[in-house]
Amino acid sequence: MNHHHLPSQTPAPVRNRLPTLFEVLSRRTLAPVDLLSFFIYMRDQQRSLDYLDFWLDVSQHAYFCRYYVSELRRSVLVGTPNSDSPSAHHHLYSIPDDGSDKETDQRLSAFLRAATPEPNLHTTQNDLDSPPNHSTLMSSNLDPSDPSSIGKRVTRADLRAHAEKILYTYLLRGSEREIVLPDPILQSIQHAIEDEGRDDPEVFNEARDYVFQAMERDAYPGFLRSKALGNLIPASIMARLILGLLGMFAGWWAAFSLIFLDIKPKATRLWLILPFFIGVYCLIAHQYSLDPIMGILGVSEYSWMNFMKVREPYVRRLLIKRSIWILALTIFIVVALVCLYTFVPGKRL
Repeated sequence: MNHHHLPSQTPAPVRNRLPTLFEVLSRRTLAPVDLLSFFIYMRDQQRSLDYLDFWLDVSQHAYFCRYYVSELRRSVLVGTPNSDSPSAHHHLYSIPDDGSDKETDQRLSAFLRAATPEPNLHTTQNDLDSPPNHSTLMSSNLDPSDPSSIGKRVTRADLRAHAEKILYTYLLRGSEREIVLPDPILQSIQHAIEDEGRDDPEVFNEARDYVFQAMERDAYPGFLRSKALGNLIPASIMARLILGLLGMFAGWWAAFSLIFLDIKPKATRLWLILPFFIGVYCLIAHQYSLDPIMGILGVSEYSWMNFMKVREPYVRRLLIKRSIWILALTIFIVVALVCLYTFVPGKRL
């Protein structure tokens, strides 16, 4: 599936808290706690990208269904002379376009089930190898009120093909990107699609909720620690550990050399501030997964040596506060070390 282009983000609401996983997945947050950052985290650190892709593809399927129904409603309104009569199309009017809650999806599914194709109308495996050109939420931003966002009319065959594509890609044992689901959920989905011929959004509800809870429990806390409380990726954290240890070694080596060579004047020892600052700064950045200078500048790393601006207001304030505290702690430790090795009497060996 193509994940090279994510949809543009909507402006984040003003919040004085960390965002929820649903807000991230719904693209209601900004960097570094946006959908792109979560996608990269699931791919590079959690190694569970298939779960995120499944959730997004199921959400995309719901968008397709809403678009299909909205187009069907529009065609009925255009083709019916007495379109102003509320009783003529009551069933279609009972399904809102936005699909903002479970009740909406239930009514949408009920409508689609009422027009479900015969169970023997399965798409072939060859059909699944060439699905419609809108297979993932990561590469399109569907809006049921905007037909140009899809590029072609979604047919019932498209819905059917997309539902089967999800089943054969993620759910069946030995599938290309198999995710682990309880057997009752898997069997229920397989029976609904293959035996009952269903393609409505409710088919995937249990699996979608299960995957969401798994990501919320196992992945999202680590994502928040990494992106909302820190601004470094694991490779940079390890690099700072190595650089910090080298800096501390250089500082101690220089300090003991100056002491045991009894170099005069003692003010020369003040140069120890350089290696000790590098060592302490990098070690504390490693410990907290946070580079304080980057934090104060409002920058976060999303891949090796690639950076993004911190645009989520609450996260930016949080990172600045933590950065100031960490920088103050660094300065305190460096000053203590420099004073200790500066005022120790020299003794030439």
